[in-house]
Amino acid sequence: MLQLEQIFKVFNEGSLDEKIALDHLSLSLNEGDFVTVIGSNGAGKSTLLNVIAGRITPDDGDVRIKNQSMLDVREFKRSRYIGRVFQDPMAGTSPTLTIEENLAIAYSRVHKRTLRPGVTAKRRVFFKEQLEMLGLGLENRLSAKVGLLSGGERQALSLLMATFTKPDILLLDEHTAALDPSRAELITNLTKKLVEKGNLTTLMITHNMQQAVDLGNRLIMMDKGKIVFQAEGEQKQGLTVNSLLEEFSKIKSDSSLSDKALLI
Repeated sequence: MLQLEQIFKVFNEGSLDEKIALDHLSLSLNEGDFVTVIGSNGAGKSTLLNVIAGRITPDDGDVRIKNQSMLDVREFKRSRYIGRVFQDPMAGTSPTLTIEENLAIAYSRVHKRTLRPGVTAKRRVFFKEQLEMLGLGLENRLSAKVGLLSGGERQALSLLMATFTKPDILLLDEHTAALDPSRAELITNLTKKLVEKGNLTTLMITHNMQQAVDLGNRLIMMDKGKIVFQAEGEQKQGLTVNSLLEEFSKIKSDSSLSDKALLI
């Protein structure tokens, strides 16, 4: 479903601030894979998602979705294949539009545009059915401006908007980090529910090691633009935070893995 082939990206090349963000990184996701990504600040995690989404162009390598190269596909056109939820709850929605208008914009990414109004009676029924899955009562507030919602409600709406069109790839960029613990738990549970329901191929960045262990069928650890540890299948299922820290300690003793990579 997704192949990253020897992705290389350097910022400020030739200057004192030169930084290799992605160092010939290769990664392949099969359909339905849910991969959690952890690593220290500056490990290249967000750059990785930006390269996939088309916001950043790699200096070398290829990004392929369904065996089609995306290098010449601009970011706004990749949105047909990719759903994304950002860390900032305010980033994924338009505050001046209503809930149903935001949903209509997301719906139009993968459905043919017509001269008809974006919110039809048929679509309104569909939007209500989708909102009911969130369990927040938003299906009864379709005409409410999104700017009036709480951060948790907006992030739940962003998550729904990114998933209900069943994108080929779902990118989650620390999408619970800015929320209080109760709302973060809500969004985590909704993530699991929506990803499993849609069998969505997902790449999720998180600094929460427990979240990385609990969610998904694969886990990767990044440092200095490289993947330094991977776990999947039975190994992933058997991971705990403590056993993961032990693995990181082994890697640290055998390499130049950054101390910051030992997340708690």
